[in-house]
Amino acid sequence: MTVATAYSAPLSAPVTAAPDGLRHDWSEAEVEALFALPFNDLLFQAQTIHRQTFDANRIQISRLLSIKTGKCPEDCKYCPQSAHYDTGIEKEDLLEVQTVLDSALAAKESGASRFCMGAAWKGPGKDFNQVLRMVEGVKALGLETCASLGKLTAEQAKQLKVAGLDYYNHNIDTSPEHYKDIITTRTFEDRLDTLGHVREAGLKVCSGGIVGMGEKTDDRAKMLQTLANMEQHPDSVPINLLIKVPGTPLDGVEDTDPFDFIRTVAVARITMPHSYVRLSAGRQAMSDEMQALCFLAGANSMFCGERLLTANNPSPDQDKSLFGRLGLKPEGM
Repeated sequence: MTVATAYSAPLSAPVTAAPDGLRHDWSEAEVEALFALPFNDLLFQAQTIHRQTFDANRIQISRLLSIKTGKCPEDCKYCPQSAHYDTGIEKEDLLEVQTVLDSALAAKESGASRFCMGAAWKGPGKDFNQVLRMVEGVKALGLETCASLGKLTAEQAKQLKVAGLDYYNHNIDTSPEHYKDIITTRTFEDRLDTLGHVREAGLKVCSGGIVGMGEKTDDRAKMLQTLANMEQHPDSVPINLLIKVPGTPLDGVEDTDPFDFIRTVAVARITMPHSYVRLSAGRQAMSDEMQALCFLAGANSMFCGERLLTANNPSPDQDKSLFGRLGLKPEGM
């Protein structure tokens, strides 16, 4: 099977390339056909495509900090920070600017090239100016900046751009059809509207989804189809493995087959060849072997640090050991 197969429709549908040389017209049948490939064939295609754009042995490292924790008004069924569920998460007000800058400097010194700030908000409110100062300060440290603050207006996106924000994270989470079973306080279209404001402001888009929320393979295919068919592919595509938190409605959902997760990573790489594909939440539950297969499938970005917002994450020493065993190095080092 050749690399070209990944870009050829399994049916008779015409295949076109946009001015950027990438496809933005994937059909649901095409994406589902990729998921159905034999595992070895899928990973071969993904790794071959990956090497056409990226250094296969370099991983972009990001650090994520919760700058405002808990009591979020959204009802996302996977989220321990939702005010709708009793998960034992303590509410914390927005951090002081200097506290965030100290964390950013420590992240840079540990090898991170991007610093991400997440706030449990439906959207920015009265403390938005304080967040803008955080962005300015982190940018001044020489780090790439990323924020996840919920729903944005066009004006808020422009203000973040002026402050020095590079990336804005706003995941679509799942397929349009499965979305209503996961979140009711914000529509799928709301998320797309925010991503549109982000692009129009000149910010880079970080948008992906979560695997393991009771969705079917066609939901994963539709999620990736939605992202891959955007006028411009997301610059970063986080692929999260659900962390089942006691107290959330998804606590008892069936475990995800590791191979199904790796397939999702591989299809993301094939359909969005120039995007960074990031291993995000859920790495604590992944074996070293599973993570290695994700890298082989085209993942080339990850969150490092012992905490991801409110969840545990492998320690920097664990990641350093894994990188050493696999011959991987952080991007930029």
